[in-house]
Amino acid sequence: MPSMMKLCDLLEMDHVDKGSVIEIGARDRKCIFFLKNGSVKIMDSDCDIVKYVVKKGNIFGELSIYDKDSSSKEVAIALEDVVICYIESDMMEDLMEEHKSLKNGLLKIYGLRIRKLETRLQDLLYKDSKTRISEFIKAYIEEFGESNKERVIAKNLLSHKDIANLTNTSRQTVNNILSTMRKDNVIDYDSKFISYSQTTLSTNTK
Repeated sequence: MPSMMKLCDLLEMDHVDKGSVIEIGARDRKCIFFLKNGSVKIMDSDCDIVKYVVKKGNIFGELSIYDKDSSSKEVAIALEDVVICYIESDMMEDLMEEHKSLKNGLLKIYGLRIRKLETRLQDLLYKDSKTRISEFIKAYIEEFGESNKERVIAKNLLSHKDIANLTNTSRQTVNNILSTMRKDNVIDYDSKFISYSQTTLSTNTK
């Protein structure tokens, strides 16, 4: 695909260690980031709250294309060792004008992100904290996990505080709900992994 080949030629690549901060809007040049490997969490730098999590194969920092006059209040923090590729937003905008497929792809990703935020708002209005946390955990394992014959297993990358931010609950509530889910054999987790029974997962997603 010519548009992707042109994009790949312009991308710069960098390796970022776990726990390191990736400045999104504070650089001298605003960039769009492509996450080639690993996962990052996007945080509001003003209030230290997690806004969403990005997994490999996705992008972040795309707002620099649409909001050029303001400095981003977002920072990305590597949840594990990651590989990022990036391109200046002006260059990306020129490519998008030249190749409409890139523009449509970026708009689709941005639209999906907005839809997720709208879902979180609806959940906050109509679902209790227990439901929000349990559904978030199931969705996280499905999105970030890999399946074997019996379980879906994901890296346990988020702290209880992160989950509390993402579900608009408290850290203590998250701790209590996760402990109950593990006691009821809904999930299992340790410091490295969190998993979900394939049987339970298929039952809850029908």
